[in-house]
Amino acid sequence: MSQKISFKIVTPERTAYDAEVDQATLPVANGYVTILPKHYNYIAALKPGEIILKNDGKEILMVTSGGFIEFKDDILIVLADTAEHASEIDVKRAEETARRRAEELKNEKVTMSEMEYAKVAAAIEKEWARVRVAKKHHNKHGIKID
Repeated sequence: MSQKISFKIVTPERTAYDAEVDQATLPVANGYVTILPKHYNYIAALKPGEIILKNDGKEILMVTSGGFIEFKDDILIVLADTAEHASEIDVKRAEETARRRAEELKNEKVTMSEMEYAKVAAAIEKEWARVRVAKKHHNKHGIKID
């Protein structure tokens, strides 16, 4: 029997996923890290982006807006600000939100503090990550985006 990783992703609102997987690929500061069973202990900051879980030949796509990951003894815990399954994302709405926030950033840049600017820029990055992951999911499953 093949070895698995116990994977759990938790946000302040919910447990977004809790199951055993063969591997997990997550966005971190220097790109992506893929965690397999028996991987060395690992702690990292999670960046906004795509989470790819593989289990029994199937791929599960999720998106996160950031957080932290810890892997130890074949248990991978993700504490995320937000996390969604790709199938939960409304692509059109996410695109509209990203465009609207980018416009806000462009129009208000002069009057924003560095902190406000960083918050809006992070929100834009999160929305575009949602769009990328949702489109990938829709394409894999032959779902047309209107």
